[in-house]
Amino acid sequence: MTSLNRSDDNDLLAALRHPLRRQILREMAGEEAISPRELSVALDRPLSNVSYHVRVLADCAAVTLVKTTPVRGSMQHFYCIAIEAPWALQILALDDPGVESAGESPDA
Repeated sequence: MTSLNRSDDNDLLAALRHPLRRQILREMAGEEAISPRELSVALDRPLSNVSYHVRVLADCAAVTLVKTTPVRGSMQHFYCIAIEAPWALQILALDDPGVESAGESPDA
């Protein structure tokens, strides 16, 4: 019998409420490791906004920090998706790559 941690599920569900966080996770799904800077370019969003939402996703264990690289006096962080819950993958439409999320436009 598997043990379920409802607290973690609730944190993940709360994080998935924001459309940009869902976009970030979908963008990360095909990558081994990606930085918030690369995500901000791919999603055409400000780096500060993307970085904030990546930190929220990291706090609820939806993404994992996999490496850091020094860049011009600071550290660039690289993350990968860490979601395993079938219900969350279904929300993100990652369980079937050919299907887009129901009721959500790509520009949301």
